[in-house]
Amino acid sequence: MSIPQRPALDCAGRFLDLSRPLVMGIVNTTPDSFSDGGALYRNGALDLERAFAHARALCEEGAAILDIGGESTRPGANPVSLQEEQDRVLPLVERVAAELDVVISVDTSSAAVMREAAALGAGLINDVRALTREGALEAAAGTGLPVCLMHMQGQPDTMQAAPRYADVVAEVRSFLAQRITACAAAGIDRRRLLLDPGFGFGKSVAHNFQLLDRLPELALEGLPLLVGLSRKSLIGKVLARDDPERPAGDRLPASLALAVLAVERGAAIVRAHDVAATVDALAMFAAMREWGRQ
Repeated sequence: MSIPQRPALDCAGRFLDLSRPLVMGIVNTTPDSFSDGGALYRNGALDLERAFAHARALCEEGAAILDIGGESTRPGANPVSLQEEQDRVLPLVERVAAELDVVISVDTSSAAVMREAAALGAGLINDVRALTREGALEAAAGTGLPVCLMHMQGQPDTMQAAPRYADVVAEVRSFLAQRITACAAAGIDRRRLLLDPGFGFGKSVAHNFQLLDRLPELALEGLPLLVGLSRKSLIGKVLARDDPERPAGDRLPASLALAVLAVERGAAIVRAHDVAATVDALAMFAAMREWGRQ
C-alpha cells in the first residue's frame, strides 16, 4: 500500500518527521489506568522521580513523543478534579521539557491544563474529547500547538456499556469532519491537526476491526492518523478463546501485530506502552517498504 508523504510537524520548535512511522510512548500519571495504573506511584502518591525515569527510559527506547496524561480514560473511569490533574501532569511536563529532547504531548481535555502545559514546554495536545469541553477550542487555538482530535462515543464511565453504530466508519468520519470544521472556525490551522479514530473508546471488537480495516478512509483531507491499540481490551477478548480475557500485561505480540497493520494502512503515529518492541516492529516495516521502492 502506498503511504502518503507528509511534511514535518512543528511541535513548539521540535519537529516530527511524519514521512516515517513514529512511536508515541505512554506516560500515565494516574493510579487507575487500565494497563499500568499506579506504576509510577509510591505510598499512594505520584513519585516524580519514578515518573521522570520512566519518561527518560521511553526516550532511550526510541519514542519520538511522550504522551503525559493525568486523567484515566479507561472504560468505567471516573473524572478527576482539575487540581489533581494539574498536580499529576504539570511538574512532569516541566521536568521533561527541561531535561529531555523529545516532543511532549499532553493527554488532556482541560483548557487550563492545555494552556499551562504549553507554557511549560508541551508541544502537542492529545484530546480524547476532540476539544469539546468548555473552553478547550479557544485554549488549544491560543497555544498554537498541533492538536490530535479523537472520536469517542459517550464518556469513559459508560462508553463500553453498549456501543452502537449504523456504520462506524461513516459516523467516525462525520464526527472528525465536524471537529475539523470547528477547529478551523476557532483559528486552528488544518495543518496542525492529527486524527485518532479512538479504538476502544465506545467501540465493540467488530467496530474496532472495521475501523482498522478501513483506516485509510479516516485520513480526512490527508491529515495524519494517530492510533492507540496497545494492550487494548480488543486483544484480550480476541485471544480469550475459552479462557478468561488475556491480561493487559500479556498482550505485547498482538499489540505489535496491530501496530504494523495500522501503519500499513496509513497510520503516522502509534501510541504504545512497549516502546522498544514497537520501534523495532515498525523499523522492519519501514525497511521492507524502502526495499520495495528500490
